[in-house]
Amino acid sequence: MDMISFVIPCYGSEKTIEYVIDEIISVVSMKTNYDYEVITVNDSSPDKVLSVLKDIAEKNHKVKVIDLAKNFGKHSALMAGFSVAKGDYIVCLDDDGQCPMDRLWDLMEPLINDEADYSMADYPEKKQSGFKNFGSSVNSLMSRVLLKKPKEIHFSNFCAMKRYIIDEILKYENPYPYLEGLVLRTTNRIKTVQMEERDRFAGKGNFGFIKSLSLWINGFTAFSVVPLRASSLLGVLCAIIGFIYGLIVVIRKISLPDISVGWSSTIAIILFMGGVIMLILGLIGEYIGRIYISLNNSPQYVIRSSINLDEDKDE
Repeated sequence: MDMISFVIPCYGSEKTIEYVIDEIISVVSMKTNYDYEVITVNDSSPDKVLSVLKDIAEKNHKVKVIDLAKNFGKHSALMAGFSVAKGDYIVCLDDDGQCPMDRLWDLMEPLINDEADYSMADYPEKKQSGFKNFGSSVNSLMSRVLLKKPKEIHFSNFCAMKRYIIDEILKYENPYPYLEGLVLRTTNRIKTVQMEERDRFAGKGNFGFIKSLSLWINGFTAFSVVPLRASSLLGVLCAIIGFIYGLIVVIRKISLPDISVGWSSTIAIILFMGGVIMLILGLIGEYIGRIYISLNNSPQYVIRSSINLDEDKDE
């Protein structure tokens, strides 16, 4: 009997997580040839979601709880869940009920039929704010340019993958995990399944501007050196422009000796070049900073406690 592991990062979902887990159990029970486990990861949520998870886990030992020592972010929480998942297939979903769990078997079909190694929902219309839609578009563009993501693929919060994908992803031990980059470097057998994203069961999203910006920066610095190469090209381009402009100034001065060189244009060029230099230095500093943190063995996550895992001696 194959097993499906459901991994759910939890943050601010005390009013929704129970409904999500109940729906998972209901949908999986439709097919008797599949077993399941639900791995919930409390990412240091400020509400009482941990208490809710403990109550659920006491009643159903197939529901497992990981409590992180502090907020490490969604992708680190997923890595914590992956590290204990035992399923032949692993499904990732959100804790707010937006993922259409009733379409689980449509999502799983490409994997079961061996048409793909990684399957994900494709939402024609996303139920989120205009700002978040803009952020998603920017992130998708970044993935296409820097990570060579195919244009027709749009990563989403509801996905399923084969066991070997998780085994490969878990080889990444550095801080700042980025799921899209890890998947794209592992397989190109990716398929999308069109479905409609649902409204949240309750509350509002917790993925604000700072978290979106942090994820975006993480994506293009952790898995690509293209920004550094682009910086080099920008430096060469600026040098060429400066050389051409210098020639123009010399030629004008020789042909028109009385013309005075403009102070404003000179200051503008200095400010522009200074800005470009600082931008490139900042980019290089970001890479060096991440190398330094990786060398210091900064953890992806720290587990404070867990429930219903095999290593729990009290269970």
